[in-house]
Amino acid sequence: MKLRILIITTALIMIMTSCKEKADLILINGNIYTVNDNFEKATAFAIKNGKFVCISNDNDILEKYTSDNIIDIEGKSIYPGFIDGHCHFAGYGENKVRYADLRNCHSFDEVIERLKRHQSDSEWLLGRGWDQNLWEEKVFPNNEMTNSIFPDKKVLLTRIDGHAVLVSDNVISMMDFDNENIDNNQIVKDKDGNCTGILLDNAADMAKMLVPPLSKSEKIKALEIAEHDCFELGLTGVTDAGLDIETIELIDSLQKCGSIKMKINAMINSDDVTMDYFMNKGVVCKERLTVRSVKIYADGALGSRGAKLLEPYQDAPDTDGYIVFNDDFYDNVCKKAYNNGFQVCIHAIGDGGVRKSIDIYSKYLKGHNDLRWRIEHSQIVHPDDLSRYNEYNIIPSIQATHCTSDMPWAEERLGDRIKTAYIYRDLLKQNGWIINGTDFPIEQINPLYTFYASISRKNINNKDIKGFNLENALSREETLKSMTLWAAKGSFEEEFKGSIECGKYADFVILEKDIMTIDEDEIPYVKVNKVFINGECVKQ
Repeated sequence: MKLRILIITTALIMIMTSCKEKADLILINGNIYTVNDNFEKATAFAIKNGKFVCISNDNDILEKYTSDNIIDIEGKSIYPGFIDGHCHFAGYGENKVRYADLRNCHSFDEVIERLKRHQSDSEWLLGRGWDQNLWEEKVFPNNEMTNSIFPDKKVLLTRIDGHAVLVSDNVISMMDFDNENIDNNQIVKDKDGNCTGILLDNAADMAKMLVPPLSKSEKIKALEIAEHDCFELGLTGVTDAGLDIETIELIDSLQKCGSIKMKINAMINSDDVTMDYFMNKGVVCKERLTVRSVKIYADGALGSRGAKLLEPYQDAPDTDGYIVFNDDFYDNVCKKAYNNGFQVCIHAIGDGGVRKSIDIYSKYLKGHNDLRWRIEHSQIVHPDDLSRYNEYNIIPSIQATHCTSDMPWAEERLGDRIKTAYIYRDLLKQNGWIINGTDFPIEQINPLYTFYASISRKNINNKDIKGFNLENALSREETLKSMTLWAAKGSFEEEFKGSIECGKYADFVILEKDIMTIDEDEIPYVKVNKVFINGECVKQ
């Protein structure tokens, strides 16, 4: 009798098990934020063939599914994989490969000391990250010290925002400034009319083009470094704001062979060669690579006073910044993009740059549309232009840590206009959604810093002060959406990523604490437990 009962029980178990669907991975006992339309929560999900097949509670999942790989999350919090809506992924890796890190130098003497430690046999001495706003005397340096200390080196030091460089005289001698895109204001001169070595925007880009490109093996190493650092901090997707043909095709080839697993939305550069190549090729939408947008610059940066303002700078009344290109350039790029189904994404920081961008867009965005043309940064917006985001369905792409990094000095630049700067909640109201990112390597890569800055309007180094213009803080729910679902929507990818929903790719991050409920000042220090892309663990 006992034997018969055992046989019958075993048979029943086998029947019940055979009725269950086999999943590749099951996670149970989690605190899961799905970020679906109703912002629902769950405790478990099943994954098959790299996608979520069911999201529910533990009992429901275990009744319907079986797997050889069941993970008990032990109450940890799970979110859709974080997406950086605007960064420089490839550039970050390149910086790691060959640039001296000049972040947080508190004097130009400290810059020089770091360069001494960094220099190698290369004829070029490169660095990035200096910021004169952190120095006692908040003025641009000149190249006298670099010329005398490194006489045999071609020195190029990029400012933190990427919009200004300090170059040595031997680099200046290689340059031809007789170019229609080089504004005289982009070449900073001393009282005698000589170049100080500081070049801005187009002039800075001309200098950067003199630096020999990385070899293919160096580029691969740079991309692998960037991916590793992103995974460590919970990023499963990035939008790289401006890439050339060679880099995009290298990324595509590395993704195909499995060397690079990061999901990348690549904005293309706006030069004629790159534009024509991708306009002919058409929109690219692959499992890990999207190419359907073009990046343009309207103006420069606030820190280097290149951002175009409608009125002069408060602390430099002789300048109001500048627009980078002429009208024909903007019309040519926008027309090509519009005719070929590509988004346009214009970098605009000053209120003059934002107005110029909207004026350009208004020629193409007629009435209600879902083209999702973007204004990257949208840092200062004149009140008269705010509603035009809604009028033309223009999407703001913000970087919350720009606000908290700039707040110690931004008011010096803007005066009373500070109330129209970093107005994230006002921008969110225009279309009901917003894209968030870091702009790394300009800001630090950590998406939890973005989350913290968005909700608290505080810098991690100044947590004891009141948040900056708190009326424009985002809620935790809005912030999480801005760096997951809405960031995916910003590149037309919301149908297959950005939330934990059936049929979407299983991209998710597990954190040690719940950033939706803990004290806000704990958020920057929360540890990333695991990261998954398409159901594969890429960070243990």
